[in-house]
Amino acid sequence: LQNSVSKHSSQFRGNAQHDALEFLLWLLDRMHEDLGAASPAQHGRGSAQVGGPAQVGRALGGSLPVPVTLPITCRSSLTCPHCLKQSNTFDPFLCISLPIPLRQTRALNVTLVLQCERWRFVRVGLAVPLLGTVADLRAMVAREGRVPPEQVILAELSPRGFLRSLADAEALGAAGEAAPLYAFQPPPARRAGTAPSAHWLRGEPALRPLAGPRLVPSTARSSDCLHRAPAGRILLLLCNTAGTGPQLARFGPPLVLREERGVSWEQLQQNILAQLRGVLRGEVRPQGTGALFRIRLAGGSAPCTYLSPQDPRPLCHPAIDRALQLSGAGGPPHVRLTVEWDLSTKERLFGSIQQEVVQDAESVRRQQQAHGQQHSCTLDECFQLYTKEEQVRALPP
Repeated sequence: LQNSVSKHSSQFRGNAQHDALEFLLWLLDRMHEDLGAASPAQHGRGSAQVGGPAQVGRALGGSLPVPVTLPITCRSSLTCPHCLKQSNTFDPFLCISLPIPLRQTRALNVTLVLQCERWRFVRVGLAVPLLGTVADLRAMVAREGRVPPEQVILAELSPRGFLRSLADAEALGAAGEAAPLYAFQPPPARRAGTAPSAHWLRGEPALRPLAGPRLVPSTARSSDCLHRAPAGRILLLLCNTAGTGPQLARFGPPLVLREERGVSWEQLQQNILAQLRGVLRGEVRPQGTGALFRIRLAGGSAPCTYLSPQDPRPLCHPAIDRALQLSGAGGPPHVRLTVEWDLSTKERLFGSIQQEVVQDAESVRRQQQAHGQQHSCTLDECFQLYTKEEQVRALPP
């Protein structure tokens, strides 16, 4: 068969690989021409005008391998988007190569950190578009959590801390692959003079001093910030870590705080401890100008920037301003901070607590099951993809 084919078609000579469909179409076409019944329509087929199915049938004729009982005409329509002029082209065909529609979505799990008791920490499964953007994901998370899209902050949070925040213009191709994806909702704005909200820790007793030696203040670098604190509040995303090097691990739930830019170190420390009351083994009193922990700016331009307990207004650090500018479009501007504890203090105050307990919604199992199965399609879907209208870009003059 190979020798016979190579005599009539030079492209199939030798042992090079060829497309099987291309060879099959060539073979059927040659057999159709050689074995076709001679008719006057075949002799005049070169100058035949294709009008309707009858003329197409006479032009193609009939043969043993390909009996033409139902001739098909393909109409290609081209419409100018400016003048709306339409041009139609009719082409008869005996066989057609249909594209197979591929899956257009992938399963992505997002942990919601919302400001309500029922949906405090819940992981939801979403079918995100493969060619979508973070703005599409933000809208899907907003619908799932029933919150406004402009209040959603998307960030990747690994077992070692924050990695990055996601901007709306980014593609969804690599979102959630480097680390689990979290969606944060900022706490509601409160009036000046009111205490910070800790609604998910209701029923806890007031802070009391913890027995034990007083910790030595941290040697974090000073921000040397002596200018006047700007007005307004700032959104802070915090996570707690303990250990150093390979033993560094995140523990406890991530936090969302809304703080005044002019807050002191003592007040900032107190507000963070108030949010952690539900996971503390006892009660802790803030250390004044000392430090129970260190606060590091995550994802800043500097490799390692710490807020200093000696600064009268630590949130006025110039690196905080740079982090706000680099937070990207999408969601409210925010700053990611990492609260670092040494292992002995962590074990004394928190015990063996690990990461937050996350409840999986039914959508997680449903999306994993849907995307884990082999993708199938119908013949009608193949035809719909083949005949789908597409925008043709004109070449520049």
